[in-house]
Amino acid sequence: MTAGYRIAVDAMGGDYGPRVTVSAACEALQRHPHLQILLFGQQSSLEPYLARLPDSIKQRLQPIHAETIVTMDDKPSFALRRRRDSSMFMALKAVAEGRADACVSAGNTGALMAMGRCILQTLPGIDRPAITSAIPTLNGHAYMLDLGANVDCSSEHLLQFAIMGSVMLQAVERIEHPRVGLLNIGAEEIKGNEQVRLASRLLSEEPELNYIGFVEGDGVFAGKADLIVCDGFVGNISLKSSEGLARLIGRKVRQSFTRNLYRRLLAVLARPILQELQEQLDPGRRNGASMLGLQGIVVKSHGSATQSCFSHAIDQAISEAEMNIPALISEHLERHLSSSRR
Repeated sequence: MTAGYRIAVDAMGGDYGPRVTVSAACEALQRHPHLQILLFGQQSSLEPYLARLPDSIKQRLQPIHAETIVTMDDKPSFALRRRRDSSMFMALKAVAEGRADACVSAGNTGALMAMGRCILQTLPGIDRPAITSAIPTLNGHAYMLDLGANVDCSSEHLLQFAIMGSVMLQAVERIEHPRVGLLNIGAEEIKGNEQVRLASRLLSEEPELNYIGFVEGDGVFAGKADLIVCDGFVGNISLKSSEGLARLIGRKVRQSFTRNLYRRLLAVLARPILQELQEQLDPGRRNGASMLGLQGIVVKSHGSATQSCFSHAIDQAISEAEMNIPALISEHLERHLSSSRR
């Protein structure tokens, strides 16, 4: 990274709060010499962690006091009305006012989405923002959206998700024509509900999308598509199921290699392979879900993210700021809207 970027971090979000977010911010600052971070949180909670930091880091880390916190139990409507002096609200406001290039939070997803829509607004032509993140595949990784922001979606919403995700992959992953698949219960055209079948027709008619058709659940991890589109209900269940399966595989493998002395010796020989497998399946390596469709960059970290995982989310925010993802999506949407008016 050569240009300087300023990232607004909600230091109070997630399961661990400042214990993780401050250390992760420090880690990101060490990796990116031109980075600056605005750290929003309650001063009394931040001070013990800030006091340990070297002066070279403190110079690029600006703590900003926030009176309240958005809890994981807060309903989005309540947070929007009553938490306007919270670390989450203030971090998003910094992006809206141009004081930061992106916001990163591990807090309440519903509240973050509601506040993001209110403060940053959606891009022209977008009805609802969507959450996207990378998932592992046989040949690398793919992206899926929506991952939980929108439980009920129309076919037009799914088309908007496909356009936004495709543009992001072109910029971030340097894929010229990302393969877009629609998650369904079968690959045949007659499968699925009316909403999914209509969405398939809309995606196939969009000239700037490389739509490959329906993708079944097992095809997601086979790498059949670069982008898998679905509603938030299906996407969130798929994501959480895959993360749970990855942890199960990890535990089962460790148990298998510790049953007796012979297997322990084999584990020593297999350690490089096991470490590689763990890295490929570890959700933390892909921590940082992008909220696409807002007039600003917002990256949602996993609530249980460790220091290293949260710093990956900051890296994601920097990458999107470098590419100016909202502007690219807006440009693509304008072409889509222009062609649909003809």
